[in-house]
Amino acid sequence: MASKHDYSALRTWFAVTALCALCWWFGGSIHPWWWLTWFAPLPVLWLAPRVRARSAALSSFVAYSAGSLSGWTYLHTYIGLPWLYDVYAMSVSGIMLMLCVLLYRRLLLRGQTLAAALAVPTLWVAFEYITNLLSPHATITNISTTQMDALAVIQVAAITGIWGIGFLLLLVPTAIALQVTPHASKRSRVTVTVLTAMLLTGTVVYGAWRLQAPATGTMRIGLVSLQKPTDAALSEPKGQALEARYMEAFGRLANDGAHIVLAPEGTFGVADTSIPAFSQMAKQRDLIVASGVDFHGDPQGRRNMLMVFQPGATSPATYNKHHLLPGMDPFVPGDSYTMLQGGPRIGLAICKDMDFHDIGWAYAARHAQMLLVPASDFTVDGWLHSRIAIMRGVENGFAVARAAHAGRLTLSDDRGRVVAEASSEARDAELVGDLPLRETHTFYAQWGDWFAWLDLIALTAWLVLAFVPRKAPAESPVQTHPARA
Repeated sequence: MASKHDYSALRTWFAVTALCALCWWFGGSIHPWWWLTWFAPLPVLWLAPRVRARSAALSSFVAYSAGSLSGWTYLHTYIGLPWLYDVYAMSVSGIMLMLCVLLYRRLLLRGQTLAAALAVPTLWVAFEYITNLLSPHATITNISTTQMDALAVIQVAAITGIWGIGFLLLLVPTAIALQVTPHASKRSRVTVTVLTAMLLTGTVVYGAWRLQAPATGTMRIGLVSLQKPTDAALSEPKGQALEARYMEAFGRLANDGAHIVLAPEGTFGVADTSIPAFSQMAKQRDLIVASGVDFHGDPQGRRNMLMVFQPGATSPATYNKHHLLPGMDPFVPGDSYTMLQGGPRIGLAICKDMDFHDIGWAYAARHAQMLLVPASDFTVDGWLHSRIAIMRGVENGFAVARAAHAGRLTLSDDRGRVVAEASSEARDAELVGDLPLRETHTFYAQWGDWFAWLDLIALTAWLVLAFVPRKAPAESPVQTHPARA
């Protein structure tokens, strides 16, 4: 028969697991409560040294897997992914936390308190970095996106990339958990507390300082997304009717002072790089007119293209999307980058391109001050996907003008501030705003994923401390005495 102690331990296990799952449900969702993410792992980290390894592993896996179910409707209903893949996706964060907790527990019980504290964020970041390299979705699931409303925190991405944000998000709850564990000495607790406080304070102070930098100029930009029919080829009546609606919207935005107008990804189907109405408007209104199109005129195959009509140009500037959505984008990927002529320095990208670091690095190397990004989202993920694009601007030092169908229209500066936003989720939307521009050159744009590589090196050290057998202490020689007669 189970004892009262067993029932008490079981209740504690369930309470800890449920609390952790609840925090991750809201802190790691597609509309996250950013402050809750900092506390999500804390319950299971508190539990880990107090129970057996398998109980700690099960608690952490169940907690984060259950918390990830907040994204089930998004993945299964809106994107339409198979349920087996959905289950896998829901389990990944549970596996990540489980491995972190097991390494933390092992190091802690071995007396390696500082290593235990650093091992949790190190292993988490290493896992996310490897996922970024291998996944066709790159950074889309990265924990750093949960902090996009914490402007002072995300500025560290200009130095470390998103990896520094993830490190802090796991270090802080680990440091708190260590303060109440019976396996850590007072001295080691103080060391971890001081280190964590220094890193967190330094991050916030740097972020606050960086947010004070004045803009060197502004550009007034208009964004518009109109509901479109399934077939919007410009050679067909439906496409021509949609073109007329966009012309009216562009005219309104130009009347409101916009110098650039942008329509979403794949707005029209076209067979050549000429949209006479847009070209004419660009010349007559001294306006840069940009739109995403489904281009059928390339003999190699269809292209997901951005066309930009400039007042003094004889033909539009074009850019072909590099990173396609697996199984959904029937296009030939592009492999080149496009900068518009003149100033300010404006680069072009499309939707999922902004999930990948190579796009940000390429335009930082070209000293872009702003990117024009047409996009198409899945109705409920407008906030999430727009913020991933905004993060590329923080990392690499450029503003982002993003117009998405079934998502969000956003104007954001190189610090990640959203200066104007409108929802195009299931409705027409348009906005116009003044986008601050700066001459920004970030450490991250120059040195790339240096923090992630440092993290991998540190993880190797923690694994050695955790699993290399320790030498037994040498025994002192035994003194023998001759037997007395």
